[in-house]
Amino acid sequence: MKNTTLREEESDNHNDERVDVAEPSLQWWSRERFTGAILFNAASFLLPAIYGTLAKLWIAKIDPRMVVTTDVYTYIGVLVEVLNEGLPRVSYLIIGDKSSRSVSSRVQLTNTLIVFQSMLGLIMSIVFVICAQQFANAFVPEPVRSASLTYVRIAAFSSLTSTLEVAVGYSTRALDKPDVPLLISGVKTAANIVLDMLFLSPFRVAKIKPTVNTQAVIRLICDALAAGCGLTYYLVKSRRHVTEDRRANNIDADTGNSPTSLRPSMKALSILARPGFFTFIESAFRNVIYLWLVSGVVKMGETYATAWGIFNTIRWGLVMVPVQALEASASTFIGHHWGVWRKRVGVENYRAKATNKDLIYISRTAFISVLCVVVVEIPIFLLLTFLFIRPFAHYLSASDPVADVVQKMWRTVDWCYIIYGVSTQLSTILLATRPEMYWWKSFMSNLFWDLPWAIAVTRIGITPDTAWKWHGIIFGGSLVWNGFVTVAWIILWGWFLKRGKAIWGLTGTEWWPVSL
Repeated sequence: MKNTTLREEESDNHNDERVDVAEPSLQWWSRERFTGAILFNAASFLLPAIYGTLAKLWIAKIDPRMVVTTDVYTYIGVLVEVLNEGLPRVSYLIIGDKSSRSVSSRVQLTNTLIVFQSMLGLIMSIVFVICAQQFANAFVPEPVRSASLTYVRIAAFSSLTSTLEVAVGYSTRALDKPDVPLLISGVKTAANIVLDMLFLSPFRVAKIKPTVNTQAVIRLICDALAAGCGLTYYLVKSRRHVTEDRRANNIDADTGNSPTSLRPSMKALSILARPGFFTFIESAFRNVIYLWLVSGVVKMGETYATAWGIFNTIRWGLVMVPVQALEASASTFIGHHWGVWRKRVGVENYRAKATNKDLIYISRTAFISVLCVVVVEIPIFLLLTFLFIRPFAHYLSASDPVADVVQKMWRTVDWCYIIYGVSTQLSTILLATRPEMYWWKSFMSNLFWDLPWAIAVTRIGITPDTAWKWHGIIFGGSLVWNGFVTVAWIILWGWFLKRGKAIWGLTGTEWWPVSL
C-alpha cells in the first residue's frame, strides 16, 4: 500500500507471520492513524452538538414554552436510530476489513449500504408524516401538542437525511476517511448557524416573526444540504481511490483480471445483513424500551419534560463528544486489527485460537479510549456538577423551575454516564469483532433492568413530585448495570477466543464471507 510500512510479528503459538494493519508512515494527526482519527471524529461530533445547543437557545428566546417541542427531533431520531444502528454499525467489521477485502469490494459494500439505508429512511419519513398526531400524543406535552403538529411533520423528513448521513458517516470511517463525516458536520453546522442568525436569533435581519416551525424548516434544509454534500464528496473520493488501486494492482478486464463492480448488489446487502441482523435487533429492543419510558416522562408535565430535554441536550450534546469520537475511532481500528488476525489464522478457520498477545493486539485501542474517557469526563462532570450546570440549564431554557429540575437530575445520575463512557469503549471490542456477542450483552442488560422497570412504572403510580426518584433509579441504574454486564462479556469474549470458540461456538458457521 502506498506510503505504508508493514510490521511482521511472531505469534507465541504460531510459526506463521502476522502482518499488522498498515499504519501509514505519516504524522500522528493523519486520519489513517488512531490519534488522527480521534481528532477528525471529535470535530465531526462537536459541530452538531454546538448547533443542538444553539437551537434550544434560539427557541427559548422566541417562545420558552416551545423548547420542549424541539425534542421531537430527538425522539424521531431515537426511532430512526433503529435503522442507523442496524447495518451501518457493522461497517467496522465488514467494510473495515481491509486485510481480506479489496478496495473495490469495500466501496461496493458502502454503496449498497447507502442506497439501502436511504430507501428505509424515506419510508420511515412517510410513516411519520401519516402518524404525526399519534406521535405528538406520545411525546409532546398536552399544552403545546396542537401547536407542534406542523413541527412533527417537518421533522419527519429528518429520517431520510439522518439515514443517508449516518450510512455515509459509518462507512467512510471504516474506509479510513473520517474527513467525509467531518465535511457533513461542517456544512450542516455552518449553514444552520448562518440561517439561524438571519431568521431566528435576536440579531436576525428577516422581518418575519420566527416560530418553532421556522427552526424546523431551516434544520431540515441544512440536514439535506449537508447529507448531499457528504455523499457527493464520498462518491468523488471513492471513485478516485478505486481507480488508483486498480492501476496500482494492474486490475483491468483487458488483462484477464475482471474488476469488482461498484454498483449496489443483493449479494453485498446479504453480506452486511448477516451480522447487521444482530445490531438491528439490539437497537430495536433497546430503543423501544427507552421510548416507552420517555413517554412516561412526557406525562409528568411541561416543566419536567422540558428539563429532561435540556438534560439530554447537555449530556448527549457537548459533554458526550469525547466519548462518541473515541468510540468511532476505536471501532474503526479494532475492525482493522480483527481483519488482520482473521486473515493470519485463516478466514475459514472457525476454531482459531488467540494468544494473549492477539487479544491485546485486537482490543488495544478500546483500552486506550477507556483511559481517555476517564481523564476527560471526570473533570467535566465535576465542573458542571458544582459550578455550571444550573446557569447553563437556565441559559438554554430561560426558566428557573426548569433549571432547578435539571440541576437535580444532573447531580443525581450524571456520574453514571462516566461508567457509560467506559462501557461504550469496551463494547467496541464486541461490536467490531462479534456483533452477536454485542447483541447478547445488550439483550441481557435490557432484559434484566430496563424492561422490568418499564413494566413497573405502569404500576407504581408515578406523580410529578415522585417522578425523578424513580426515573433516576431507572436511567442511572441502567448505565451502571450495563457497565457490569459489558465487563463480564468482554471477559467471556477473551475466554472464548483463547479456546477457539468465539468464532465457531456461537454461530456454527462463518457469516461474513470475504468475496463478493
